[in-house]
Amino acid sequence: MKALILAGGMGTRLRPLTNTRPKHLLPIANRPHIEHVFDLLQRHGVDEVVLLTSYLAEAFETTVGQAASRGLAVHVTHEEEPLGTAGALRNAEEFASDGTFLVFNGDVLMDIDLGEVLEFHRDRGAEATIVLTPVDDPSAYGVVPTEQGGRVLGFIEKPPRDEATTNLINAGIYVLEPSVLERIPRGEVWSAERQLFPGLVEEGARLFAVAAESYWMDIGTPEKFLQANLDALSGRYRDAQLPELTGGSLIGEGAKIDGDAQVSSASIGEDAEIEAGAVVEESVLMPRAVVEAGAIVRRSILGEASIASKDATLIGITLEDNTKT
Repeated sequence: MKALILAGGMGTRLRPLTNTRPKHLLPIANRPHIEHVFDLLQRHGVDEVVLLTSYLAEAFETTVGQAASRGLAVHVTHEEEPLGTAGALRNAEEFASDGTFLVFNGDVLMDIDLGEVLEFHRDRGAEATIVLTPVDDPSAYGVVPTEQGGRVLGFIEKPPRDEATTNLINAGIYVLEPSVLERIPRGEVWSAERQLFPGLVEEGARLFAVAAESYWMDIGTPEKFLQANLDALSGRYRDAQLPELTGGSLIGEGAKIDGDAQVSSASIGEDAEIEAGAVVEESVLMPRAVVEAGAIVRRSILGEASIASKDATLIGITLEDNTKT
């Protein structure tokens, strides 16, 4: 079984963190987010992945090189100009034409039983299966109503909360048959969510959806990226490779924390530094970030080699790489 990972987005909602890296390489518990996707796939026997890249594609070279050491074959396709979620799939059809395959939105953090999803797909003779996840307020998303057996009835974009017929939304994980690719024009910008899937409903194709109750987070904003890190530290998101925590925080190799500093529920990257009297709570410090003496950092994200200045107060702030407050 192969998995195609959509990793071409520019991550505009995550700026300034994505000015220098694709969002898929941002750290969750001090490991690139895409490594967590690899973990999930390999737990379910997937050993071949195709990265569908566009923006800052060269940044994935290290990831591809390291994947072989974990027994994962990674191929890369590239779009000079983004082709949309479905257009990217058609661009990679040479890797997806020999049987059922998985598709992941690259900015989704999820712990799901892929075996159950594949069984659901096969039992129904589906041509395409969409994984759904429940949310408290569906008005910010597109909801997916289904028949009792899971057949998709349609797509409703951002319904008013009190008018939504379901709270199940597209989770960004799909099981597809190669025949689906034939519906996507070659070389055109084409959306899976707004064109491909609604088109399958219109033609009466066997499009199904299955709900998953497992952990799910779209890390596409600084707030959600931060929350995903906090969920990993608290155990709400299960990370089997999470090292031992120190006082509820993850301390990266080479990080220096003064004995008079207060650190709680934080992910501290490699070679970061927290000076005397500083307070860091519910935050992410990327490698080589510095919190100077007396600074207070709460629910904030410090990019690589960024600096929270002496006695500064940062609450809900995102600092770009190599900047100083």
